[in-house]
Amino acid sequence: MRRGGAPSDRPFLTGHSEDRLCAPADADALGVRAHRDVVEPFRRLQSDARREGFELRILSGFRSFADQLSIWNRKTSGQLAVLDSDAAPLDIQRLSERELVFAILRWSALPGASRHHWGTDLDVYDSAAKPDGYEIELIPEEVEPGGMFGPLHDWLDARMASNDSFGFYRPYDEDRRGVAPERWHLSHLPVAAGYLAQLTPDVLRAVVSAADMGLKSVVLAHLDEIYERFVLNVAEPPTRYFVD
Repeated sequence: MRRGGAPSDRPFLTGHSEDRLCAPADADALGVRAHRDVVEPFRRLQSDARREGFELRILSGFRSFADQLSIWNRKTSGQLAVLDSDAAPLDIQRLSERELVFAILRWSALPGASRHHWGTDLDVYDSAAKPDGYEIELIPEEVEPGGMFGPLHDWLDARMASNDSFGFYRPYDEDRRGVAPERWHLSHLPVAAGYLAQLTPDVLRAVVSAADMGLKSVVLAHLDEIYERFVLNVAEPPTRYFVD
């Protein structure tokens, strides 16, 4: 497995290019667009899951800068709910601008800094366990023990612990006071690590400065803290996932 990334990757790195994504036929099969080097590992994991009675599916894969910016701006303007650490809606009128920015970042990445920009990170679920008509919310209750997707994630945990997950791991496996724990979020580490290494504060500063982004001045004023707390602050990469 290779570590993705080179200086010329900057447009792809920040969600402004799709040139590393999989072919349309693969996207149709997966149901989402993803990085071309993630397709085969995911298919292998999906096949193993099916043998255990799970239908591993992807709810969200690649997300462009424009898509992430839309989510961000709708949250800063109150059009989308901003959640507290327990995934309950907040009254944003009671928050300072800085508090609002950091509350949004608990559940939604800064545009330009989302791991979904790389197509290496996937929000997954078990379609065999989803009731007809149920709309997936991507909330803790769905994936915790006792939740409808809990058994799938217990199985995934066991596969990761035994180095049998084809390079997938959980970057947001526990609460580090940055991004809230997201058990549904898998990252294909051998590819994603190369992009994370390139995502510097200077790259983000340039992207944010050029964007029509809500609370931009607040983000720029606290960008170094945001970078440390919400970009770099992920699970330690298991070195066993890298093969030279």
